[in-house]
Amino acid sequence: MPKPVKHLQTQLLDWFSRHRRVMPWRAAKGVRPDPYHVWLSEIMLQQTTVVTVGPYFMKFIAKWPTVKHLAKAKLDDVLTAWAGLGYYARARNLHKCAVTVANEHAGKFPETVEGLRELPGIGPYTAAAIASIAFDRPAVAVDGNVERVVSRFFAIEEPLPLSKDDIRRKAARLAKDNPHPGDFTQAFMELGATVCTPRKPKCSLCPWAADCAARKKGVAEDLPRKVEKAQKPVRYGKVYYISNRRGEFLIHKRTGQGLYEGLYQLPTTEWIDSRTAARKLAAPVRITGLESLGAEVRHSFTHFDLILEIWIGRDTKNTRLAHAVWISADNIDEYALPTLMKKAIRLCMNGNPAKSA
Repeated sequence: MPKPVKHLQTQLLDWFSRHRRVMPWRAAKGVRPDPYHVWLSEIMLQQTTVVTVGPYFMKFIAKWPTVKHLAKAKLDDVLTAWAGLGYYARARNLHKCAVTVANEHAGKFPETVEGLRELPGIGPYTAAAIASIAFDRPAVAVDGNVERVVSRFFAIEEPLPLSKDDIRRKAARLAKDNPHPGDFTQAFMELGATVCTPRKPKCSLCPWAADCAARKKGVAEDLPRKVEKAQKPVRYGKVYYISNRRGEFLIHKRTGQGLYEGLYQLPTTEWIDSRTAARKLAAPVRITGLESLGAEVRHSFTHFDLILEIWIGRDTKNTRLAHAVWISADNIDEYALPTLMKKAIRLCMNGNPAKSA
């Protein structure tokens, strides 16, 4: 490492002091962070952009200003407020964690990585981020932004995820004994998010540019390298928009564990690997006047892509659907409907014959 670590830390912290972004969950300079805000934002930001999270964060703290308020909320209300952010297991664990903090920790988050790891939904990265940002503890939080910065600074050629352990070790070297752990953690992430970006990194603005090995070799934009991912499998099925004479349509709560657990959805068939076989699947309930809309909705999950053919019908006795309810466009926001289902509903309400959405 060309310069002493202390000098690199000073450069990064000075840069962050001048360029830190204003975010609704980020405490102002010199103000102690609210652990509840730090925790809530870190859970929301997992696999989700800052721009997307902002309005959701503001909605949550307006509705539930403290972790004790959130702990008292109904899970259905939390899922409804979360709808659209995706990865709904986060919302279920969020509520479970709030209950644990309120009931077992008197409404106060543990201050150590070890203590935070005991809470539902908090893994190594999130525990380190909360410990350092909220409590100024010396913990190294390595997210995608930090992985990119470290990979380039040291010109690590081994592809991700094989290089993760090496990246963590080198990130720890850069962070060791820094004087302001909370600011350093945020600065590390901020550098990757705003300067050391995936495409066209702004090397001329980087406080570490003079010592960056990848910049010197001219390979900054090529790093980090990644192992080529296998193509995700595709699953197929049908989704049903069933309306009644009052202009309402039928949704029901998905029970059991797995994707969309506890959320509302339009009735669907099972999701299977064969498009041809999926076309032969029967509706889960008896539907009057059933016909194809001539459209489909698509959604990408972590481990597979999903394509659902949309069918419409006029009524059903819905005797086989648990937790079924008729709703209208006026109260659609009162139910935790995932984005995929909202796409299908919009197409049906508009009578849109588009092939996919």
